[in-house]
Amino acid sequence: GMAAHLAGVVAAESLLPVIGVPINASMDGLDALLATVQMPPGIPVGTVAVGRAGAKNAAWLAVRILALGDKEVADRLAKAKTAQREKVLASDAELQAKLNG
Repeated sequence: GMAAHLAGVVAAESLLPVIGVPINASMDGLDALLATVQMPPGIPVGTVAVGRAGAKNAAWLAVRILALGDKEVADRLAKAKTAQREKVLASDAELQAKLNG
């Protein structure tokens, strides 16, 4: 349907970068993934994972693109990335403590 091709339509009509997020509405999102990824030459669509993880990564990717031209965004991205890393390390330490008793 049109929704699966929306990113391609936007990319064809614009010079802006387009990030496609395939939605897993049917076929576990495989049909949407293929429709988003298989763009003809000259119509680039950056494509992320299917579903919720893809939506989150689309946001991270958009911020990384914006950070290329905006120092404030770049600084905030660096802080967010550090906070994300610290959260993962804390979760790992908590899990390791539980596993190792």
